[in-house]
Amino acid sequence: MGKTVAFTSAAVNYLPKVRKLAASLRKHHPEFEIVLALADERPPGIDFSAEPLDRVIAVDDLPIPDRRRWIYFHTIVELATAIKPFVLCQLLSEPDVDRVLYFDPDMVVFSRLDDLLATLDSSNVVLTPHLTCPERTLEAVRDNEISALKHGVYNLGFLGVRRTPEGERFSRWWSERIYHFCIADVPAGLFTDQRWIDLVPAFFDGVGILKNARFNVATWNLTTRHVAGGLDAGFTVNGEPLGFYHFTGFDSGAHRAMFDKHGAGNPAVAELVAWYTHETRFDGEEPAAKVAWRYGRYSDGTPIPLEHRRLYRDRPDLQAAYPDPFDASGLLRWMTTQGPIEHPERFAKKALG
Repeated sequence: MGKTVAFTSAAVNYLPKVRKLAASLRKHHPEFEIVLALADERPPGIDFSAEPLDRVIAVDDLPIPDRRRWIYFHTIVELATAIKPFVLCQLLSEPDVDRVLYFDPDMVVFSRLDDLLATLDSSNVVLTPHLTCPERTLEAVRDNEISALKHGVYNLGFLGVRRTPEGERFSRWWSERIYHFCIADVPAGLFTDQRWIDLVPAFFDGVGILKNARFNVATWNLTTRHVAGGLDAGFTVNGEPLGFYHFTGFDSGAHRAMFDKHGAGNPAVAELVAWYTHETRFDGEEPAAKVAWRYGRYSDGTPIPLEHRRLYRDRPDLQAAYPDPFDASGLLRWMTTQGPIEHPERFAKKALG
């Protein structure tokens, strides 16, 4: 059997989180190759070789058509998700790779994942649903089931693909869709890369659905999963070792708010949240965390508002006229002079990028 590659995707400023995920993977699966998909440029002064990573694949390394304009279309979160299928395709094309796993950078692995790998070995693609049990209260239905209907049945914080013809066909299909439609626009039925995966069990064969409660534990499923134990003895979920926990929304405070709402009475989850809080306490002080996203500003340093990105995406004539959208003397000048005249409805309220 060939090797298993585990990768995550982030900009440079998220490297402190990436390090925690990678260290946990290294601890429980030292046989994995660990890769960072970098939705950014490699900045001077950041030594990736000092991290628990085997290699870095930056967005500029990927064969993405019309790459610079395509990058401009996306916010930092959108770009970090948009490059995932392209990295997946590249990894699956390597002859010594048999399995590829994706983990969000705000995850931590707490035990070996041999049962997950066994499921992948009999599948082509494996997915983890946000929810595996119906909620029991209307409040939880609103918070979790309706949220899954809006954002996607499956959580794309994790994905596993085996190098089979069907696994490669899935990867190509996903990259084709994401190339055109990786934006956060819930009213339009899109949530970056995630909503597309709802179609996968219908479009592809050999799709494994990981319903084991120990995988992808997060605030959206705490109401139906019994987390017990602690750091010393180990955490369990419904009596089995915790596989991986998803600390989504941690920096924004959303994780804490939803934990307080749905898991505050659980001392094991409280210990998990306290542990991650302690582990991340100095993240913002690390040099990598202070590196500005390379694609967040025009060439003169002006921040790129979200509305600029959306308007440029919507107008092929602007794309043709300004092939380098980051050039402040070109597109930025048009956006600040002609843009408000042609699109007053878009510029009436400035959106942040």
